[in-house]
Amino acid sequence: MKVLTLALLMSLPVGTLTPQKLLRQPTTQLSKRSRGGRWYFAASGHAVYCYGPVMTVPQANGDLQRVATMCRDGSAVVPLKD
Repeated sequence: MKVLTLALLMSLPVGTLTPQKLLRQPTTQLSKRSRGGRWYFAASGHAVYCYGPVMTVPQANGDLQRVATMCRDGSAVVPLKD
């Protein structure tokens, strides 16, 4: 029985017998920053985080509307509150 137990222990990989230490990456404020976007106040009343430029586009009635482009929620264009 001792021989069978010893053979079983010898057949196990060495990595499973010793606990593996996880390498942690240092976290700094720079690594937590996003990809250079900015928070905007949408016309719907919500805050949106967008990466693209703010543009002025014409509306159907002829007025101009400021919009933020390429937002984090998946929207390509979000109308902004003035």
